[in-house]
Amino acid sequence: MLYIIIGAIGFTVVHIFDLVALKKVPRLKPVIWAVGSGLLIYALAMICLSPDKLVVPAWLTGVGWGVLVLSASLLIHALFISLPFRKTYVDKGVGDKLVESGFYALVRHPGVIWFTLLMLSLIPVARSQLLLIAAPIFIALDIVLVIIQDKFLFGRMFVGYGAYRQETPMLLPNRRSVNVFLRFLRWVRS
Repeated sequence: MLYIIIGAIGFTVVHIFDLVALKKVPRLKPVIWAVGSGLLIYALAMICLSPDKLVVPAWLTGVGWGVLVLSASLLIHALFISLPFRKTYVDKGVGDKLVESGFYALVRHPGVIWFTLLMLSLIPVARSQLLLIAAPIFIALDIVLVIIQDKFLFGRMFVGYGAYRQETPMLLPNRRSVNVFLRFLRWVRS
């Protein structure tokens, strides 16, 4: 349970990251991000390495690895490639541009989808019994974090967020957002 608490503290620290960005505190933003992410990654690693293991069929472990690689790649893309990295995670203040294309045309918080898939795929890969408890808690904390961001912070951080909130679903894509996303993919390919 200690590692679940450490992971929960990591989520809390990541939430402080947005407040630091809003207050434009110099040099603290990357430190907060690194500490929060580091705590969560450390907690996940220790949970995955916990000695009490589940019995999982080999085929499910293989599927888990495939979903893990895909979801980790999509999470990295959504958080570090789709968003302007330096302005989002390093520079003082908030980014100067609201990203509404790519995965962010599909839903306002695509990282939640990819994080959820990553957490679920870790269960058959790591076979950790503790992960059966940790995964739903970490997924719920991620959802709570983005609800707080969406309702209280992003409207103050990004010009046009109110209109974006009305046009794009928060967590689950709808027909319109899928069509916008597919049009974006066709545009990128052409």
